Amino acid sequence: MDSKVVNKSTSSHENIGAVRTIIKLLLMAVYLGTLMIWVLMPTNTYRQNWLPHLRAKFGFTTYFGAQGTTLLIYTFPILFIAVTGCAYLHLGNKLNDNNVLERNGKKHRLGIWKKPMLVKGPLGIVSGIELAFFMMLIALLIWSLSNYLHNSFATITPQSAAEEGVKVWQGKLESTALRFGLVGNICLTLLFFPVARGSSVLPLFGQTSEASIKYHIWLGHMVMTLFTAHGVCYIIFWAVTNNISEMLQWAKIGISNVAGELALLSGLAMWATTFPPIRRKFFELFFYTHYLYILFVVFFVFHVGISYSLIMLPSFYLFVVDRYLRFLQSRRAVRLVSARMLPGETVELNFSKAPGLSYNPTSIMFINVRSISKLQWHPFTITSSSNLEPEKLSVVIKGEGSWSKKVYQVLSSPSSIDRLDVSVEGPYGPVSTHFLRHDTLVLVSGGSGITPFISVIRELMYASTVTKCKTPQVILICSFKNSSDLTMLDLLLPISGTPTELPNLKLQIEAYVTREKQPTTDNSKLIRALWFKPLATDAPISSVLGPNRWLWLGAIISSSFIIFLIVIGIVGSYYIYPIDHNSNKIFSFTLRAFLNMLVICVSIAGTASAAVLWNKKQNAKEATQIQHMEGSTPAGSPNSWFYNADRELESLPRQSLIQATNVHYGKRPELKRMLFACKESSVGVLVSGPKRMRHEVATICSSGLADNLHFESISFSW
Repeated sequence: MDSKVVNKSTSSHENIGAVRTIIKLLLMAVYLGTLMIWVLMPTNTYRQNWLPHLRAKFGFTTYFGAQGTTLLIYTFPILFIAVTGCAYLHLGNKLNDNNVLERNGKKHRLGIWKKPMLVKGPLGIVSGIELAFFMMLIALLIWSLSNYLHNSFATITPQSAAEEGVKVWQGKLESTALRFGLVGNICLTLLFFPVARGSSVLPLFGQTSEASIKYHIWLGHMVMTLFTAHGVCYIIFWAVTNNISEMLQWAKIGISNVAGELALLSGLAMWATTFPPIRRKFFELFFYTHYLYILFVVFFVFHVGISYSLIMLPSFYLFVVDRYLRFLQSRRAVRLVSARMLPGETVELNFSKAPGLSYNPTSIMFINVRSISKLQWHPFTITSSSNLEPEKLSVVIKGEGSWSKKVYQVLSSPSSIDRLDVSVEGPYGPVSTHFLRHDTLVLVSGGSGITPFISVIRELMYASTVTKCKTPQVILICSFKNSSDLTMLDLLLPISGTPTELPNLKLQIEAYVTREKQPTTDNSKLIRALWFKPLATDAPISSVLGPNRWLWLGAIISSSFIIFLIVIGIVGSYYIYPIDHNSNKIFSFTLRAFLNMLVICVSIAGTASAAVLWNKKQNAKEATQIQHMEGSTPAGSPNSWFYNADRELESLPRQSLIQATNVHYGKRPELKRMLFACKESSVGVLVSGPKRMRHEVATICSSGLADNLHFESISFSW
């Protein structure tokens, strides 16, 4: 009987793997085809031969007008990749339902390309594959700009310039200004992919939203540089040709200059607050100013018209879907069960979660505490393991900014609180992890950078004790400023659900206290726990789209886009076409753009709301079951009770943790010596902490002196 079950399971996995391979090949074909269109776009061959032919054949003149061809060429392929990618990722979840950790011995094919190629510089730590894609983008931008300028300058002659009433150099200046805008639109097309946290596109490339923020930063600088050059060149052109009044033009037909200027001003306001000195010192200014992206996009569409803006629509469309789903998830307060208060203004928050919610180590979650700020959302690494703690989700907050300090002050105030009103977005994280493919894992952290590794170690605890997997040796090298911060090591063991023993996990902890030469306090007595009384309406954390979230996401994207096509086709056929007859000379461009944006928003809101309401029923059932299982706060302490350090010291897991820990006072870790001392064939090196530490580890791993070191940096650039 067992052999039949095993054979059936193996056959099912093989079938799923075959389907995923077919989908992957299809996605690669569509991706390469889309890339080819972008490469050919600035050429005369595309503009004079291909595009007129496509417009004549697929123009959808009655229903969509000129924008029909743009929808087919630029919008549809990307949304097709996103929807098909949802199916691919859903099948991947089926394949990994019972094993989220990749088995040892399976080497990563892109291991060499993932090594750091650049460490110090304006781009930060850049791997080989990131550098390759970045250079491809730069090459595309240079290729496009040079082709645009070459082809346009060839048509500017003294005769043609005289007919326009300008000089040759003035004509070339105007042409250059326009081409800066066209090239900037390439970067704008990619700008919103990295910030669509729950999108299916990033996981297809092996990326997560938090790791991709740096791409959003790079693209943002490129967009604003090119668009600023676009605007400045036009202003100079209008000034030298005595047409400065053009700046006040909002044309009914064609380009609206005022809309472009408003979009540029919105973008400049955002751009000014993104530079590190301003962002770090005035984070709230940076945060609130970024809401100007709404005005930026709206006025950009008004500026260029809906037909051309559909080129950049796909990434923004996916972002709007993701943003609205996050909005729906954040409307409800979640069930905060307990908190562990640590010295050094550190607190662990323990939430109730739906058993069906699963996530991988190093995932993050955005948290909002309404009593502190209704608008501010901050990302924190999830420290719990969804396998080891199926009904709890934990995050650690260290008081390093004004918001996080206020959270600690509220929880540590003498007047104890029964409940904290918290909302969340997420979790977001990697689709899969590959810890078991290494012989040794070296986890290097500084300060609160230890938090991602808590989830890694807890997951390995589960793998070694419950599933009996062979786990790699784990070496945790952590640095703290003060000895009181050593209490963060207590968080390696969850407040509940800890295995009774850890015999199979080979864990070595090297802790360094850099500013003290000897322990100053008994840290075990400084930890206490608070237990809260959630309201009946507080819900456990669950996926906004349920366990089959990828299928639901694909359904939302596809159905909303189909509804958009149907509605805008009806509007075009029965309202716009009778007035304009596809001449593009009568019906207002601004009104057409407004109608399209309105239909897009309504389509996304309607389909996403329906999907969330459908899944909300199942979440409500699980919430009721969890509420019954949680019971009440422990008797004898209605508000809080202190962490029982003596009891923890007696437990076997805590004894194992103490025995595995070496504390070094008054010095920093010799990272180069410690990393080179790892002689196993495959050593995974993960680093999370200050920029200087990440750069040091990246330099060591990329030095070429040890080919067995596989580097990965965990950082947030929010």
